[in-house]
Amino acid sequence: QVQLVESGGGLVQPGGSLRLSCAASGFTFSAFYMAWFRQAPGKEREFVARISPTSYDIRYADSVKGRFTISRDNAKNTVYLQMNSLNPEDTAVYKCNVPSLGYWGQGTQVTVSS
Repeated sequence: QVQLVESGGGLVQPGGSLRLSCAASGFTFSAFYMAWFRQAPGKEREFVARISPTSYDIRYADSVKGRFTISRDNAKNTVYLQMNSLNPEDTAVYKCNVPSLGYWGQGTQVTVSS
């Protein structure tokens, strides 16, 4: 049974940082691209970042480039999203995804507010 479990969200002040984690199970994690998406209230789901199995190929949305870093630990079946210099526009539910398999986690809420 495939599971993607996100954690690490919360309330943070503008300019702050958070590190999200997505623990995967039920498939061969090290063989697949992983991605992060987010969805803010009333908005469409938005691509944030993706990473190849060996971490060689990494892509970011322009809106997060230079502030967010995606990484993965294949030994731990976990993908991470380090988020720095957060601003209120980053407020959303963040979900991890296996693009080629269509698997999604339940998401973790990130709220950036003073």
